[in-house]
Amino acid sequence: MLEYHSGASSGGLRYGGDTLNTAIHLARMGHDVAYVTAVGKDPISDALVSAWAAEGIDTRFVFRHPDRSPGIYAIRVDDTGERSFLYWRDQSAARDMFALPGMSLALAHAATCDLAYYSLITLAILPPEARQSLLSAAHSIRERGGQVAYDSNFRRLLWPTLEAARAASNDAVASATIGLPTNSDEGEITGRDLSEQDIAVNWLERGCIEVVVKAGDRGCLLARAGSEPEFVPVKRVVMVDASGAGDGFNAGYLSARLEGLDPAQAADRGQSLAGWVIRRHGAVPPVDDDLRQLLADFRG
Repeated sequence: MLEYHSGASSGGLRYGGDTLNTAIHLARMGHDVAYVTAVGKDPISDALVSAWAAEGIDTRFVFRHPDRSPGIYAIRVDDTGERSFLYWRDQSAARDMFALPGMSLALAHAATCDLAYYSLITLAILPPEARQSLLSAAHSIRERGGQVAYDSNFRRLLWPTLEAARAASNDAVASATIGLPTNSDEGEITGRDLSEQDIAVNWLERGCIEVVVKAGDRGCLLARAGSEPEFVPVKRVVMVDASGAGDGFNAGYLSARLEGLDPAQAADRGQSLAGWVIRRHGAVPPVDDDLRQLLADFRG
């Protein structure tokens, strides 16, 4: 999607989207990442695909829709760094990606990868039949022994009812081997005041194997079936913009787990990357010297 950011210069136009943000961070950390979506056949779509490829993303499954264009979202950041969002998605090509030639090849490729990753926003933008196709594919990957990560990233404006969002998320949780919920999202989806431990228990009971409940500037709770939960506090930093913090955390966490680090080490990496993100404007800030040093530290 195109991103218009209230804190950015040069007109503020960038690109972003929760799963895309995570994909870019993973590619920057040296992982082979293929991204599945759809854009248009216009010059802006060309520029988006070129920019993603320059980040190291495999774009062979970024399909081109003949009649649609990229979605647009705007982020407004207040004086404390907190965000509000507006969306223009009705003509988004990604909404129609499951109807385009090549999607079966993309899903077959996903089944061969070390990890497949999607979010509740992914499900929100799809029509019901395509949403069910994605959920079925995720369940199939897990049933064949693959790893599936899921983030219940919730945007109320994208759903006709809370019940529809809740049903889709419950199905997605059951498909996941790694769950990456946020306490505030789960509170909105369920309509309940839940502790991090409540959320972890709910996800484990639905079949998720490993759950990381993100709790903002307090840290995160790590939970696995049969083990005692562990809370990992976060080092406080001065926040400029919270956009993309959870996406950066997810990338750091998943990167570390793919490399064989334990959940606590993975949480440390996720928090370090999220800390870098929130000290800058935008969901995926440009690479700078601080990030280069951080990535070098990750490599040891």
